[in-house]
Amino acid sequence: MKFVTAFAAAAIVSCATAFAADTPAAPSATPVRHPSLKVCNKQADAKQLTGPARAQFIKTCKASKADKSSR
Repeated sequence: MKFVTAFAAAAIVSCATAFAADTPAAPSATPVRHPSLKVCNKQADAKQLTGPARAQFIKTCKASKADKSSR
């Protein structure tokens, strides 16, 4: 009877360690894909741009930030 109890305890411990050895989950926070977009939006806000003028400004701003980061 002691053998069965010891075997059951060993099985539980080994299962628990196998379960604990699983790799941790990936972090849930998503990285910012376009950090330059934040900067361009802040600049457009500061200039109080709206509509097509804002869209054009952000488009050229992002393009210029991409050119600088590829150097």
